[in-house]
Amino acid sequence: MKLPRRNFLHLTAGATALPAVSRIARAETYPSRPVRILVGFPPGSAPDIVARLLGQQLSDRLGQPFVIDNRPGASSNIATEAVVHAAPDGYTLLVVSLANVFNATLYDKLNFDFIRDIAPIASIDRQPFVLETHPSVPARTVPEFIAYAKANPGKINMASAGAGSAPHVLGELFKTLAGVDLLHVPYRGNPLPELLSGQVQVFFGPIQSGIEYIRTGKLRALAVTTAARSEILPDVPVLSDFVPGYEASAWLGLGAPRNTPADIVERLNRETNASLMSPEMKARFRDLGDTAFTSQPAEFGKLLASETEKWGKVIRSANIKAE
Repeated sequence: MKLPRRNFLHLTAGATALPAVSRIARAETYPSRPVRILVGFPPGSAPDIVARLLGQQLSDRLGQPFVIDNRPGASSNIATEAVVHAAPDGYTLLVVSLANVFNATLYDKLNFDFIRDIAPIASIDRQPFVLETHPSVPARTVPEFIAYAKANPGKINMASAGAGSAPHVLGELFKTLAGVDLLHVPYRGNPLPELLSGQVQVFFGPIQSGIEYIRTGKLRALAVTTAARSEILPDVPVLSDFVPGYEASAWLGLGAPRNTPADIVERLNRETNASLMSPEMKARFRDLGDTAFTSQPAEFGKLLASETEKWGKVIRSANIKAE
């Protein structure tokens, strides 16, 4: 049977529209069951706290539970691998952190390629690290600390939470750019007790962990590592004022297995960005010293690639190896 041209065109247009209609319908019905957000760190950690805040917002907005699933170990590689091998259907997500971009260089043999195998959804927040010293260090400014370190090469202990941890890598970048020799002292876990006792003298610590000690004078904050000052430490300068080119921040984001449908990624991005702008999230982030950091999936993907390249150079130059 020969169809009239007008009928044929109508049928063709309808067939072409079917995939688009299917994508829209899928996005509108997602999620139809609980969603798991895997966190590669233990309960109570900064990524866990932020994930729970965001998960509650997404639950309220989308009408399904967003359940936090802590999978600590191997600097978040365990959680990342679980998400890489999960079904790409939007029901298993990953809290992405600075550790993920470090691990791409730190580990020679991973069972996944982070940039290839994780689909970026959205960034969540940024948070500064703080160059903190014990009050016994006779330096109240970054220039004074650099001068003191140059006068005492290899005698100042720089604490970290382990080889390849953020405080270690950030400290190595400082050593290179400032031209100082600090003795790296890695700890398995939180080095703050040793810093507070004066056993170690300097630490590039997350602002959350040190803020109360800084406020009470038990630690001295010389600078924050971000490009702008922190709202909760407004009198503390930025490190790049004294060490040109230095910038570092803790950030978190949301990822999914690669091949997750674009419409689901787009909906999660849209709802995440809206959640971050809610008064509740802004207030909680302010208390934590965080800044909401919204982006589109492609923008977040570019950040992951650039951060992987930047920190990869630091790790290779300092010959840092994972423990």
